[in-house]
This record gives sequence, structure tokens and C-alpha cells, in this order.
Amino acid sequence: MSVMCPETILVTGGAGFIGSNFIHYWHRVNPQDRILALDKLTYAADPSQIVGFDFLELVVGDIRDTDLVRNLIEKNHISKVVHFAAESHVDNSINAPSAFIQTNLVGTFSMLDAARVVWNNDSRCRFLHVSTDEVYGALGTEGKFCETTPYAPNSPYSASKAGSDHLVRAYFHTYGFPAITTNCSNNFGPRQHPEKLIPLAINRILKDAPIPIYGDGQNIRDWLYVEDHCAALERVMLKGEVGETYCIGGNNEQTNLNLIDQLCDAVDLGLGRPLGGSRRLKTFVNDRAGHDRRYAIDATKIQTDLGWRPMTGFAEGLERTVEFYLKLWS
Repeated sequence: MSVMCPETILVTGGAGFIGSNFIHYWHRVNPQDRILALDKLTYAADPSQIVGFDFLELVVGDIRDTDLVRNLIEKNHISKVVHFAAESHVDNSINAPSAFIQTNLVGTFSMLDAARVVWNNDSRCRFLHVSTDEVYGALGTEGKFCETTPYAPNSPYSASKAGSDHLVRAYFHTYGFPAITTNCSNNFGPRQHPEKLIPLAINRILKDAPIPIYGDGQNIRDWLYVEDHCAALERVMLKGEVGETYCIGGNNEQTNLNLIDQLCDAVDLGLGRPLGGSRRLKTFVNDRAGHDRRYAIDATKIQTDLGWRPMTGFAEGLERTVEFYLKLWS
């Protein structure tokens, strides 16, 4: 447990999947702190995950509102910002990219500029920008992304996140702004929006409905249990070096097809159904435009420099995730 003086931290996107998990994690290991969550409450937010707690205040607002952000930072004496707020669904970015540019790029600019003005080069402050491995594009059958991998985004979503990463870097180099960036692999776990692959598949299994699988199902992702990610972010915030980037991965590469097979079996087991019966629901659909073939993270830097490593194996994380959604939806 961290032992520090009580303070208030600002978490943007706090009603979202990773944001809400991070809030509960931070409170568990830093119970002395107060948390201010700023969230626009779009369709992907679930405020029920964070309301009703004495340690937290939810502010409904837009990160593009620089005056609002500036006032929140100033009046609450904020010295730590954890910036999750983003549009994140790749399919939506293909169909309607404008919101992704506005939130992910313009919104991040507004956050950076508001904090820069208020903090005025205060060396005690930290701005943690939470990004994605999708900014790096696609891998072949070998190799992994690391902090020096060139950017090559292939979707409007990943391009908007790449742009926000570049803004953060520019603010550090231009203004000495105390920013740190993290790029993580695919998260899974409780509180995820049902449009995402794992909760979507669980919901389809419960309804005995087809589970859509893009293309041939051989796209590979490196899966990171959300609580492990939150532990990494806390470590980066408290121990990371300003101006640095840290890649965070779960070392859990899975093809989409293999993931769905394991998920079907886990749900069948949880429901007391014949094992493997739900696999018949797998349905192959046309591949997504610009669908990257493989992602994988080399997390050597954060392991070596900050002593973090993932603690949750894929099977264990999947079991916890299925248990959460079966309780929620059954």
C-alpha cells in the first residue's frame, strides 16, 4: 500500500471500463485520497460503477471544455491527472470518425493546456496519458511492440490516439510539461461495455445467439487483465519518469478464435451446461476494414525500471470475467 499525504486526483473517463476499475484500485491502495471523476457520460459510460462512494465525486462534463477543466484543477488543488477519456470502439470510428477526433485529439489538447496553465511548471505535478498499442499498427508473425516502435495507425480510432500521444510528447518537449504516456494491450475484465468482444460474446452465449467472428478468426491480441493494468498505471504515476513512455502488456497472446472457444467453455462451465456446447454459436462474418492482424507488447521497460509485471494469467482472468457477467446478466 502506498503511504502518501492525502490529496485529490482527477480521473477523466472515470465512468468507463478502465477508468472505473482504476478508481476502485486506486482507492484500495491509496485510501487516504479523494478522487474527482470527470466524464461526459456517453453511451459507453456506466456511472453506477462509481457513484455512492464517499471518496469520490463525479463531475459530468466534456474534456474539451478547457475552462471547466482548469477550474476543477485549480479549485481542487489537483496535482495528479489520469487521462482515460476517449472514444474507443474501432468499428464506430470507421463509421463515424468525427467524434474520435474531437474527443481523443481536441479533448486531450484541452486537458493538456488547462493543466499547463494551472500547474505553471510545478515539478510536483503529473499528467498520465493512457493510450493504446493500436497506435503502432500491425505486427507480423514475429516481434512485439515496444516504446521505440514507429507509429503506424490503421484506423481512425488509432490515428486519433496516435495524435493525442504526439501532443503529449510535444507538450513535454516544448513546455517541460510533466506528462507520462502508457500504451497498453487489449484489456479485459469486469465493467466493460457490452459492445466489446468478450462481454458481447458472453451476452450472445446467454441468449443462445450467434457470436460474430471477423474474417478467419486468426487475428491475434495480447490480453491484459484490467486490474493488472490499473496496478501498472498506479506504479507509473507514482514512480514513472516524466517524459517517458511505458508499454504495458499481459503476455497473453490469443487468436480471436481461440479466445472465443475458451470463453464458450468457461460460460458453459459457469452455467452447468455441457462443456463445449456453446462453440456451435461461432459465426464467421466479413472482416473489419483495416483490421490489424496481430498485436503484442514487450513490457520489459516497465518491468525493469518500475518492477511491475502482470499477476493474472489469462485463464484466471477469463474465469473472473465470466463470473462477473454471469452474476450481472443471469
